[in-house]
Amino acid sequence: LVGLRYRHTLHRYKMTSFDEQRLIQLTRDGDYDAFNRLVIEYQDAVFAVVLRTVRNRAVAEDITQDTFISAFRKISSYRGGIFRAWLFRIAKNASLDYLRKIARRSETSIDEDIVYFSETVSDDKQDPVADALNAELARLIEHCMSGLSDEHRFAMVLIDVEGYQYDEAAESIGVSIGTVKSRLNRARARMRDCVQQDPELLPASMRLYNKEN
Repeated sequence: LVGLRYRHTLHRYKMTSFDEQRLIQLTRDGDYDAFNRLVIEYQDAVFAVVLRTVRNRAVAEDITQDTFISAFRKISSYRGGIFRAWLFRIAKNASLDYLRKIARRSETSIDEDIVYFSETVSDDKQDPVADALNAELARLIEHCMSGLSDEHRFAMVLIDVEGYQYDEAAESIGVSIGTVKSRLNRARARMRDCVQQDPELLPASMRLYNKEN
């Protein structure tokens, strides 16, 4: 299979006309080239979600590769719906398995590939330089994200970070839209409470003040 190791340069191989269902059927018939085109079409999206979930580039590349290998082997189990969401569900399971594994080790990684959310979450209203914030705020955001449950974090990554719709997120996670909304609301509330513990690190527009202030 080509393109299983994430690289931006593979964009040049994208088809001018993309017939997803035709490629899925050809893949079911054992056509490797057809599946490679599906990989090229969706690898960026899968990698982005995995990276923001596990926060380690090397691990994210491995999980993305494993996701597509698994998808090829399980293609006969795909029963319709949003194909990208089906891939996300495979990626989610692999990502959460990884997070649970490292949690059991009770180890803190100092891998240079660690990615902080300040590097991946942007505010369109901010100047590119201002959007970077600072190292302390980056660590605060990451600390608060790490305090979320794996399921709540994944919902926030899909909707608030990557911008997918509730229906696709629900299909990706394998729950109802109502459950996704509930998880996201709880995640947002916990993030808000957490970051407000260090208000001096936040931009003025994001700070909450007591009434007497």
